Amino acid sequence: MFCDEALDAVEAIAAGDLTPEGRIAAHLATCPNCATALTSARALDEMLRRRPAPQPSAQFTTKTLARVRRARWRSDQRVDVAFNVGIGVIVLATLGGVWLLLVRSGLIAVGGGAVDLISALFVSAAKRVAPALPIYTGAAALVGTALAIWWWAERGSGMADG
Repeated sequence: MFCDEALDAVEAIAAGDLTPEGRIAAHLATCPNCATALTSARALDEMLRRRPAPQPSAQFTTKTLARVRRARWRSDQRVDVAFNVGIGVIVLATLGGVWLLLVRSGLIAVGGGAVDLISALFVSAAKRVAPALPIYTGAAALVGTALAIWWWAERGSGMADG
């Protein structure tokens, strides 16, 4: 057995977590350096056991949990930003791919004609509806007023019952 193997076990032996057996016990009995390290570790462990443990401040738990929450929140924010940037890149790549497909296939020219047709239909419909717009606005105001009066009357009768 080598000293580094025995020295790895010295702290556990000094704390009482490990009982030296077999090769470790034989090495500690024959190696003065490792035996001295074990004696020092036992003395240190005993000194730490006798020393009183400091009491945490009254706000220790609250402050610690707040710091943990804050650190977790920051980590979550970084993940959210990375996710949103990734989604944005994917959306832009998809839109670019669709645009490239439309340009290469010649469908963009057909799409331009369709947009012109739809805009002409909207302009035509707006020209037909424009003269009747004041009548529709007045009718909507009349219906809204009637509904408001009805709501007010119902609200007033409900208060008398309750």
